[in-house]
Amino acid sequence: MWGGRFKGSLSEAMWRFTTDESDRRLLQVDIEGSIAHVEMLCATNVIEPQEAQTLAKGLRTILAEAEADEFAFQATDEDVHTAVERRLGEIVGETAGKLHTGRSRNDQVALDLRLYLSRAGAQRAEQLHRFAGTVASMAETHAETVIPSYTHLQQAQPTTLGHHLLTYAWMALRGADRFTDAVGRIAMSPLGAGASAGSSLPLDRDAVAKDLELGGVIPNSLDAVGSRDFVSEYVFCCAQSMIELSRLAEEIVLWSTKEFGWLSLGDEVSTGSSALPQKRNPDIAELIRGRAGTVAGDVTAILALQKALPLAYNRDLQEDKRIVFHADDTLASALGAMVELLGGLEFHPPGPGSETVSLDLAEELVRRGVSFREAHTLVGELVALLEARGKTLSEATIDDLIEIDQRFEEADLDRLDPTASVRARATSGSGSPESVRAQIDEIRRRI
Repeated sequence: MWGGRFKGSLSEAMWRFTTDESDRRLLQVDIEGSIAHVEMLCATNVIEPQEAQTLAKGLRTILAEAEADEFAFQATDEDVHTAVERRLGEIVGETAGKLHTGRSRNDQVALDLRLYLSRAGAQRAEQLHRFAGTVASMAETHAETVIPSYTHLQQAQPTTLGHHLLTYAWMALRGADRFTDAVGRIAMSPLGAGASAGSSLPLDRDAVAKDLELGGVIPNSLDAVGSRDFVSEYVFCCAQSMIELSRLAEEIVLWSTKEFGWLSLGDEVSTGSSALPQKRNPDIAELIRGRAGTVAGDVTAILALQKALPLAYNRDLQEDKRIVFHADDTLASALGAMVELLGGLEFHPPGPGSETVSLDLAEELVRRGVSFREAHTLVGELVALLEARGKTLSEATIDDLIEIDQRFEEADLDRLDPTASVRARATSGSGSPESVRAQIDEIRRRI
């Protein structure tokens, strides 16, 4: 591939260091890009029709081998591009040398990666929608299961388990939107940029982009081959979704403890201990939580890879594929595992403590014209008084309330029930069963 400039070859150690097999998964998109390139070369009269026909037929033979998983890489293949050209030479002979006309590996690899990530991004969006749908179905089952919400990991207000679970469905929908938006920027063609500054041949860049169903061409050739912001964006999309899965995983770990007692793990989604016979461990959730950290590391890695690179292409960028493939593979497997894990959970959360309705009691005073700050103080004094008497808020009497302030009424005692509190929520997006069901409908509509 390096031609006549070199008389010798790399040492074996240097060959091993420079070659990278991670790009082999780009095989099919590399062939598809090459077919589109050949057809454009023919249409612009850069190569003869017979040559184009020969090349296209050979490439389609290789594509069939790739689709059947019968393509054989060799140890002498520096990368996927040289593997295809080597195999094409085996099929069509010297005409294979025409394939690289008007093209560099720099714009070729950028095209391959953009094609691959465009399709992978669509798949991740679909997976995130599937996950959101699974969560929505669980939330529907628990639309009236009253639980405490938490701030600072302390019980805050009553809500429903359905409301809590739906948070993760909304996160997933935003994640799917991020991938879809990113794909719109990724799906652009760099082909025709060449090694760095274009070609003197009359290449039709727009025709190739249209043939490959891309959104257009990258306007600047240096940008086309030297930028990897689209990879950074993709890795971030993966990382953000992994972080959200990790948050859910952490809650599953907490909820499965004896101390929380919110859920039970089925045999199919839990593991045991080699030493402790009684154990049932949430290993799947723990692995998702742990792997989220590695994808967060991928964000740092892809940014650091680019931080000091002069334009345009530098070999450092070969490392981008290891990073983005790891992030993408990890998210894909984690989404599948989380859907399976959710299907193996049985929820039985205890109800919230009665103190979680304190805000409701304060809002009753607000309705009577009391400022919120004063109402907040009065209810806080009531909670402290009851604690001193060894009573919970649900055990309060009208005498307890009036001892704090005469503006309390006996009807306020009805506000001290967490279930009544949840049903009384008036704001959209709240944890009331009606709101939960409305959110489920909206999530399903968006999916």
